[in-house]
Amino acid sequence: MDKEYFLTKVLSCWSSFIRRVVFCVLRVGPIPTHIAVIMDGNRRYAKRKLLEEGAGHDAGAMALLNLIIYCYELGVKYITAYAFSIDNFRRKPSEVQKIMDLLKECMTVLAKIAKHHPIKVNFAGNLELLNAELRDEACKLMGATAEYSKFVVTICVCYCCTDDIVHSVEESCREKCYYHSYIGDSHDDDKDDDDKDDERHMINLVDIEKNMYMAVTPDPDILIRTGDKHRLSNFLQWQTCLSLLASFSTDWPEIGVWHLVKVVIDFQQNYDYFVRKRLQQL
Repeated sequence: MDKEYFLTKVLSCWSSFIRRVVFCVLRVGPIPTHIAVIMDGNRRYAKRKLLEEGAGHDAGAMALLNLIIYCYELGVKYITAYAFSIDNFRRKPSEVQKIMDLLKECMTVLAKIAKHHPIKVNFAGNLELLNAELRDEACKLMGATAEYSKFVVTICVCYCCTDDIVHSVEESCREKCYYHSYIGDSHDDDKDDDDKDDERHMINLVDIEKNMYMAVTPDPDILIRTGDKHRLSNFLQWQTCLSLLASFSTDWPEIGVWHLVKVVIDFQQNYDYFVRKRLQQL
C-alpha cells in the first residue's frame, strides 16, 4: 500500500512539473483572456462507464474544478462555465435536484479556494429561478469575493442567451422610462432639445450590453464544447461572434490539461486574425 501511494505521489508531482513547464512555454505567446465552456457529455459518460445515475455530473464537477486550476496557473483571467440552462428544468426532477446539490457543493469548494487565492466568483443568469437557499448562497459568495479581480470564475446557471437578451432589453426600457419621467417636468419646447431627447430615449448597443447578465466579463476568446457536438445550445451567441470555437469528441468529465493546451495553441496560431477582426468592430 505504501509503495502504491509513493508511486501515485511521484506520478502526481511529475505530472504537475510537466504541466508547469508546458504552461511556461505557452506564456511566451499570447494567452486568451477569457475561456468559456459548454460542459456536455456527463450523462453519456456515466452510461458508457456503467455508473449510477448522477455519477457523471459528479465527475463533471471535478473536471470543471481541475480546469479552473489549470486556467489559473496558465494566466487566463476569466473562465465561464455553462452549468445549467433554463431548458434543463425540463429534465427529470431527480436529475435537476442532483445538479442543484452539486452546485451548492461547488459553491462551498470555491469559497474555500477564495480564502487562499484572489478568485472572484460570479453567477450569471436568472437567479430568481433558483430556490431561496441556493440563491442566497450564490449572492453570499459573490459578495464575499467581489473585491477580487485577478481571476474571475463565472457560473452560468438558469441561463440562456435569449433570456439574457430579453432581460437586457427590459432593463434598458426601464432605464429609459425612468429617465423620461425624471426630465419630463423640466422639458421645454425647443426642437433641438426634442431631437436630443428622442435619441436619448432610444435603446442602443451600449444599453443592451451593459444590462446583460454576462456584462460582468469581456467576450470570450475561446468557446470549448465537449461531447462531439457543434452547436452553441443558446449559450453566449451574442458574445461569441468573434470567438474561437473548439469542439472535442471527449465527454466533459474526461477533459484534461492537454485539451486546454491544444485550444490555446490554436488561439495563438490564429491570434493575428482575431485581433484584426476585433479592430474592425471598433
